[in-house]
Amino acid sequence: MRKYADLIHKTFDFPTADFDMQSSGLQFHGVPLMEVIQRFGTPSKITYLPQISTNIRRAKQMFGQAMQKYQYQGEYRYCYCTKSSHFAFVLAEALKNDIHLETSSSYDIPIIRRLYDQGRINKDILIVCNGYKRDLYQQYITELLNDGFQNCIPVLDNLEELPYYEQHVRDPFDVGIRVASDETPRFELYTSRLGVRYSNAVELYREQLQHNEKVRLKLLHIFVNQGIDDSAYYWSELNRFVEMYCELRKICPTLDTIDIGGGFPIKNSLWFTYDYEYIVEQIIENIQSVCRENNTPTPHLLTEFGMYTVGESGATIYSVLGQKQQNDKELWYMIDGSFITQLPDIWGLNRKFIMLPINHWNQPYQKVNLGGLTCDSMDYYNTEAHRNEVFLPKIPLNEPLYVGFFNTGAYQEAIGGYGGIQHCLIPAPKHVVIDQNENGEFTYQLFAPEQNSESMLNVLGYD
Repeated sequence: MRKYADLIHKTFDFPTADFDMQSSGLQFHGVPLMEVIQRFGTPSKITYLPQISTNIRRAKQMFGQAMQKYQYQGEYRYCYCTKSSHFAFVLAEALKNDIHLETSSSYDIPIIRRLYDQGRINKDILIVCNGYKRDLYQQYITELLNDGFQNCIPVLDNLEELPYYEQHVRDPFDVGIRVASDETPRFELYTSRLGVRYSNAVELYREQLQHNEKVRLKLLHIFVNQGIDDSAYYWSELNRFVEMYCELRKICPTLDTIDIGGGFPIKNSLWFTYDYEYIVEQIIENIQSVCRENNTPTPHLLTEFGMYTVGESGATIYSVLGQKQQNDKELWYMIDGSFITQLPDIWGLNRKFIMLPINHWNQPYQKVNLGGLTCDSMDYYNTEAHRNEVFLPKIPLNEPLYVGFFNTGAYQEAIGGYGGIQHCLIPAPKHVVIDQNENGEFTYQLFAPEQNSESMLNVLGYD
């Protein structure tokens, strides 16, 4: 019978830039995963910090080259969406690369304060404040502006938001307007719930901003939920948005920036293909073309990349606890964790991650279903993008099999409720942060141990 390694090498162009198999087991960005397992055990979350900087630098380079190619008159700024992962070590790594930040809710702002107190940012950093804002969020934004964070830009999400800032911000300040996008045709609803209606954006400027000596319109923001892709829908939404910029720019000389929300995709299969350079060039060319047709100066560009920034730095590793043959067709490998609580996008969005065994590649393989520990019938994983089946090595007698899910670094902890109470009281796994020193050696830090019963009892009020 063929070995698992034969299946992978026949199906994919392997090894890849991210994965390699050595005698010691699978490597992820060069990190020897069996060494991580031997040191920390499973289940465990991994964050490999250098990949964050790699992706940021790559995007900045691509936009810089495209702007130079088309002689684009404008600057590019990279913004990290903190909602993708709020962890301090993620922000610390990202901020090494001269980036800016985007916030989504009230409690993002105390993070901004803490980063400033630690000397990781200064008051010149651009802070784009998105979201439908409750009173506390508006208060925190106002306090930032009054404390000298002059590049903090509240992005107006509705027609009633501006008066609070007018009343409470002491000095003149900049704002943005989020323009509501049409959702993709396959989406349940036609128009996004967020942002100012397209037909009302110009009206908002004329009635509340045009003759307002205290407030300047600085940027327009659009968010396309499915992210940046090479589809007629995406290019139509982008061009429609740039037309709006041109219309407003003719009557608003302070408007000089477009904020493109919705980011790049990340690898979800070993077959993943996406021409990042081509897409970036098309964005630059399309914006420049629309502006030329309207005889309008090209804007500065700002992108909000969250998943692209941090997603490919993450992995989640499980042990297979045992196997169960439930009927003639269903062989189950039971893992020491839960998909519902620890990788909720699998359950909630039917999302696929790259899944590979970490050891036993020289064993024969078989079709399996992966089962989680909760009592919910949906706590399983059984389809991979390349086969509509999951194949894994047969488990040798008295030897463990380890399985990794890769590029899981964005959103999973936040959606799963990190450090809180999860379904069936499945504990949050341990979290290991991996870096690489100047000698190329990997360094490991246990950021958080596996959640214990005492923390759960405390949350539930038993203490």
